[in-house]
Amino acid sequence: MSTVEMDDVTIEAGDSDDIDAVTELWVQLAAGQREHGSHLLPEENRTAIRESVARHAVGDTLLVARAEGVVGFAMVVIETGTFEQDCTRGVVENLYVVPERRGEGVGTALVEAAEATLADRGADVVSIEVMADNGRARELYRRLGYDPHRIELEKPVKSDTHSKDRP
Repeated sequence: MSTVEMDDVTIEAGDSDDIDAVTELWVQLAAGQREHGSHLLPEENRTAIRESVARHAVGDTLLVARAEGVVGFAMVVIETGTFEQDCTRGVVENLYVVPERRGEGVGTALVEAAEATLADRGADVVSIEVMADNGRARELYRRLGYDPHRIELEKPVKSDTHSKDRP
């Protein structure tokens, strides 16, 4: 991955020195996403995410935004699975920018760097997940050319709709 520079922010590949800082930012991300309906528990997942961040750092799939410390990050992966697909799908995971740096183009720069990294790894399309209730993130991704592809629906298991007669 090449380095991308903005005014006082540099987007570059993260390394093992970034693991603790990115883990801390992920905990902040998970805490903030609870406001949008996420079920992830921030502190309870600290160890698991630290291991994931370390794997991304070693695999050169961790991107960090630096400005006197890490102010944002993204993790990327080429989707693999059981089923054959008609394209190679890259996924931007866990994009986050600290609140005080939002609105400055850091998120856009991270997405663009993630897209370039995924394209270099053979991706034909790029996907990114967003909580349905997170309007600000959805608007950013829309501005960057992302359209809805899959929609996940959810409801609580304890629902009285099972016991009611349906027309």
